[in-house]
Amino acid sequence: MIRRCEEADFDQIWTVINDGAEAYRGIIPEDRWHEPYMTREELRNELANGVAFWGYEQNGTLQAVMGMQNVQDVTLIRHAYVRTRVRRCGIGGLLLDHLKASTQRPLLVGTWADAAWAIRFYEKHGFQVVEAGEKNQLLRKYWDVPTRQIETSVVLCQ
Repeated sequence: MIRRCEEADFDQIWTVINDGAEAYRGIIPEDRWHEPYMTREELRNELANGVAFWGYEQNGTLQAVMGMQNVQDVTLIRHAYVRTRVRRCGIGGLLLDHLKASTQRPLLVGTWADAAWAIRFYEKHGFQVVEAGEKNQLLRKYWDVPTRQIETSVVLCQ
């Protein structure tokens, strides 16, 4: 079942993000990786900044989460993670399709440039990689990320 996450889901959201982020270990540049990948404080900041999480729940447990954040005139897909044990079962695609259907705004998503499987996932769901110059402008305009992350990321749009 796909549902909007609530404050009571905070610990499960945090767990899913950090479990799912393990797929990026060794892909994310070493200077951008830390343990845990997302701290509780960082997650609280994301929620305070308007990231609304949706989750795929199975047997009372969140198996995947994906956030949406309206920024200016676009919607950002943020923090899309699936638990390791249920990866490659179509859950991420179901969540993404649900979020896509819930907005009429242009959608943007950022991911790590070396995460080829993540880029393919978004392309499979109708997103296109933007050119490097436009990517830099979009990351500066809609995200609050350091220069190093801009250098090592891609942006996809739909």
